[in-house]
Amino acid sequence: MEITQQLIEGQKPYTDAHLIAYPVEYIAGIDLYNAGEFHAAHDAWEDRWMGEVGRDEKLFLQAMIQSAVAFHHLQISRPGAARQMYLRAKEKFERLGKDVFMSLDIKDYQAQLDCALSWLLTAPDPRDVAPPEVVPPTIRLLPEITEYD
Repeated sequence: MEITQQLIEGQKPYTDAHLIAYPVEYIAGIDLYNAGEFHAAHDAWEDRWMGEVGRDEKLFLQAMIQSAVAFHHLQISRPGAARQMYLRAKEKFERLGKDVFMSLDIKDYQAQLDCALSWLLTAPDPRDVAPPEVVPPTIRLLPEITEYD
């Protein structure tokens, strides 16, 4: 399975203000995710998720972890597991019920996620579908620092 990462040269996914405002694990996960290191991104976000965080942050991080794991499963040719993680991530984002969280435009991220992974839902068994070239979302935080719990 070919996974193509698209980063715009010279455009950073976050600002210095984000580095100050948000936990290091969140920022590290963004860097790893954008580099195509999905399992490592999962590990960074999971380190934060396993600690004492608020309900909304826990749900948000779990959705981010599951979306990263979906791409990791595609990297190791496990489309069925990727579909499960994709659907779980979508469900968590829906339960979170926010348009923006920790400066991430969740609607935009989900639209990119759907564009990359919705093909997994086109057959009862995604192993029966010829996988397209997959372009994972690029995570870029909005300039505004947003509250989180």
